[in-house]
Amino acid sequence: MTGRARGRARGRARGGTEQAEVRRPGEADAAAVRPKSGNGNGNGDNGNGQAPASGRASHRGGARGEPRPGGDAAAAPPTGELAAMSLGTGPAPRQAGRRRMELAYCEPKTRPAHIVDKRGATGTPIPIVTNFFKLLKSPNWVLYQYHVDYNPPVDSRGIRSAMLKDHIDILGKTRAFDGMVLFLFKKLEQPVTEVYSKRRSDDADIRITIKLTNELPPTSPTCIQMLNVIFRRVLNMIEMKQIGRHYYKPSLGVQIHQHKLEVWPGFITSILQYETQIMLCADISHKILRTDTVLDMMYEMYRRCSNTFHDECTKKLVGEIVLTRYNNKTYRIDDIDWDQNPLSTFKKFDGTDISYKDYYKQTYPDLPIEDMQQPLLLNRPKARDRRRGQEGPIYLLPEVCTMTGLSDEVRADFHVMKDIATHTRIGPDQRSATVQGFINEINANPQVKEEMAGWGLEFAKTLLDMTGRILPPENIFQKHKKFCYKPAEAEWSRDMRGAELISTINLETYIIIFPRRACDQVHDFLEALRRVCQPMGICVANPQMIELPDDRTESYTNAIKQTLNERTQMVICILLSNRKDRYDAIKKTCCVDSPVPSQVIVSRTISKKQMLMSVATKIGIQLNCKLGGEVWAVEIPLKSMMVIGIDSYHDSAKKGRSVGGFIASMNCSLTRYYSRCTFQHDMQELVDGLKVCMIASLKKYHSVNGSLPDRIVVFRDGVGDGQLPAVVEHEIPQLLDSYKSIGADYNPKTAVVVVKKRINSRFFAKAGQSYQNPPPGTIIDSEVTRPEWYDFFLVSQSVRQGTVTPTHYNVVWDTSGLKPDHMQRLAYKLTHLYYNWPGTIRVPAPCQYAHKLAFLVGQSVHRDPHISLSDKLYFL
Repeated sequence: MTGRARGRARGRARGGTEQAEVRRPGEADAAAVRPKSGNGNGNGDNGNGQAPASGRASHRGGARGEPRPGGDAAAAPPTGELAAMSLGTGPAPRQAGRRRMELAYCEPKTRPAHIVDKRGATGTPIPIVTNFFKLLKSPNWVLYQYHVDYNPPVDSRGIRSAMLKDHIDILGKTRAFDGMVLFLFKKLEQPVTEVYSKRRSDDADIRITIKLTNELPPTSPTCIQMLNVIFRRVLNMIEMKQIGRHYYKPSLGVQIHQHKLEVWPGFITSILQYETQIMLCADISHKILRTDTVLDMMYEMYRRCSNTFHDECTKKLVGEIVLTRYNNKTYRIDDIDWDQNPLSTFKKFDGTDISYKDYYKQTYPDLPIEDMQQPLLLNRPKARDRRRGQEGPIYLLPEVCTMTGLSDEVRADFHVMKDIATHTRIGPDQRSATVQGFINEINANPQVKEEMAGWGLEFAKTLLDMTGRILPPENIFQKHKKFCYKPAEAEWSRDMRGAELISTINLETYIIIFPRRACDQVHDFLEALRRVCQPMGICVANPQMIELPDDRTESYTNAIKQTLNERTQMVICILLSNRKDRYDAIKKTCCVDSPVPSQVIVSRTISKKQMLMSVATKIGIQLNCKLGGEVWAVEIPLKSMMVIGIDSYHDSAKKGRSVGGFIASMNCSLTRYYSRCTFQHDMQELVDGLKVCMIASLKKYHSVNGSLPDRIVVFRDGVGDGQLPAVVEHEIPQLLDSYKSIGADYNPKTAVVVVKKRINSRFFAKAGQSYQNPPPGTIIDSEVTRPEWYDFFLVSQSVRQGTVTPTHYNVVWDTSGLKPDHMQRLAYKLTHLYYNWPGTIRVPAPCQYAHKLAFLVGQSVHRDPHISLSDKLYFL
C-alpha cells in the first residue's frame, strides 16, 4: 500500500461515517449556508486587524506570489526567507516575511577518522557517465555577506528591497537580499557603507547601513544554499514551474486521453559540494495529473453510489494530494466540509468578508465557478505550518482542483500503468540525452547567461565522465551444487532447477483451507506442489483439507482456530479474491492469536495450468523459508559476524504510529534470521525500541551458537532526508549501549550503514556511441560521493526496462576493522540472499526482510507477532 493509501486510511478514521442526509454536489442543502467568521479559514482577524499569514501553499512549492482564498490578492503567504530572496538582476518575488534568514539543513559529518581513502580496488574498471555537471568558477571565488540596517526602521521587506535598488551604481545589478541579509559577488570598497534613500510615503530620508559580516568560500553551507537559490531563478528563466519541490514544464505535458491522465515532464535538481568540487545533479521527474477535476470525480461517485456518497468521497479523497492549476500549488486533502460551499464567506486580510465565488471572480476572472452547492476541501496546517504563521485550515473548491499521483486502483490496472510507462520509463540513452538537452537550454539562454555571469559562475557543457568498478559475480551454493550466474543478468532461477535446497523442512502436518468453489484448483495445486518439491528435497505429505461453504472472513478464522493444534506446521488459505480485510484477519489470527506460519494464495494465481508448475515452485520455496529452511547461500569469509537489517513502516490503522522491523542473522552463512518488531508514535521514521530488539537478538545468537558475535554490521534502511542526525545521535548510542546489558566486557566491532534507495544519481555505461545500464556489481566510490561521508553507490540489480537506480550506502559508524573493499563486497553479497527472488535485489537481504516484517505488521497485524515465530521468515 502506498503512502497515499495510508493517508486515506488515516483520513477515514477522522472523517465522519454517519450522514443524516446524503447530498450530491450541486444539490441544495436543507441548512442555510453558514458564513465563516473569525479565523475558521485560517485567515481571520488575529486581534490587531491583520490576518495571520499562511505559509502552507508556498511551502508546498506553488508558483511564487500567487494569491489564494483566505489571503488578500495583493499579498502572498510567507515562506523561508532565503528561498524567496529577491535577486538583483530581475523583479523580486512578492513575498511576505520578516524573520531573518535561516541556514539550510546541514548533513552531519560522519566519516570515521581512520578512513583516509574510502575507495576500493577490487573489480574491473568501467567508464561511467553520470547526471552531474561541474559548476565552473574562478579559483578565488568568494561570496560576500552583508548585514543591512535601516534608520529609521522600515517594516516592509518589499520597500527595503526597493530602496536598495536606488543604489545599483554601488551594489551592482547582481545581488540577493532577504530584507536583512545581502549577498554580493563583488566586495564593496569599505567594510561599512552608508547610503540614503527617500521613503516615498512621507518623503523621509532613510539611512541604510551596509556592513560586511562574512566572506563565504564556495564550500560553506550558506554559499551552497545561495547557489541553489540562484539556480531556482535560472529554472524560472527557462519557463519552468515549481510544483512541490521540483520544477516542471506544463507546456510539454502529454495527455493520455483514454485514462484521463496527463504527464508533465520536469527535473529534480540540487547543487552540492561533492568529493572535490561543487556540482549540479539533474534527473528527470514526471508529475502525473488527472485531466478531470475533483468535482467531476465526485459527480461520478454520486452516480455509482448515491446512498453512501459521503463515505465514498471520504475514502477516495481524504489523504490525496491535489493541484490548483490556476497557481500550480499542491495541497493534501485532510477533510471535506459538507456544510460550506462557494457562497460561504471568509475574512480577507483587511477584515472584510468575501465569498469564495467572488474571491475567484476578482482574482482569477477567467476561472469559472459553476456549481454553487459543491462542498469545500479542507487542508489542515501541520506544526511547521503553524510555526510559519498559519493558524487555521485552507479551504479549496473541488471544481478548481486536480488530483495528482496515482491511486491504488490505478496502480493495480496493468493497462493504465503500461500506457504511463511509455512516457515515464526512460532508458539510459534517452535519459542522458534529455538531461544534456536541459543543460544546453540553460547555457544557451541569454537571460541565464547574464545572471550566471553576474555571479561569476558557469555550468559545464557535458555530463560528468568518471570511472567505476564492476565487482566479480558471486558463486551460489546449494546442498550438492555450486554455480555462477550470468553477470549481466544476476538471476539464477534456471540454474536452480532440479537442485536440492541447502536445508529443508518436510511438510508433514499442515492444513489447507479453501472455499468449495476452488476445490478443483486446490487439488491441481497440491499435485503440482508435490512434484516440484521432491527435487528440492522437500517431502509433501497429505494435508488436512478444510472445505468452506463460503469465503466469509469469519469462516477462515474460525476454521484456523478450531483445526489448529500444537503439531501443525503450516496453514495454507486459498482465497477467491484479494480483499484486504480478509487477508488481514487471517494474518492477525496466524501471527498473534494462534501463532503458526501461514501462506495465503488467491485462487486466480493457481488457476492457469500452464503457469502452475512455476507458481508451485515459488510457493514451495516460500513454504520452506517460513518453516525455517534455507534455499541458497554465497561465500561469506567473515566468521562470527551478525548482520542486522532495520526498516520502518507507518501503521495504517493508527495515526501517528510506526512499526520498526528488526532482522538479525543467526549463522555464519547469513541465511538464518531472528526477527522482532517495535512500535513508536508521532510519525517518526526512526525506531526507538532498538535496545530491546538488539539485546533479544544477541541472547538468541548466543543460545544458537554458544557464543556472541565478534563483529556486528547494521544496515539501516528507511532513513529520510534530514533524519541522519537522529540515527547518529539517537540510534547508534542505543545499539552500543545494549552491549553493556549482555556483559560489561562485551564490545564487538561494529559498523552502522545507512542504506538509501530514493536518490537522484544516475549512472550510464558507455556502449560505443550510446549508453546502457551499468552491469550488476558496479561500484562508484569517488567524485560524486560526499567528502564528509564514508559512502559509495552500488548498482546491484539488473533491469530490462528504463534506467537502473543505484543504491547509496553511507557508513556512519565504523569500528568493524573492515576495509572499504570488504564493506562494498559484503553489501553486494547480501543483495544475493533474498529468498523471494532468485537474483540480486536493490538492498541487502536483511533490509528487505525488515521491510517485509514492518509492512506485514503495519498493514495487517497491527500488534507484536508472537515470539514463537521470531526464528522463521514467516512474513515473506
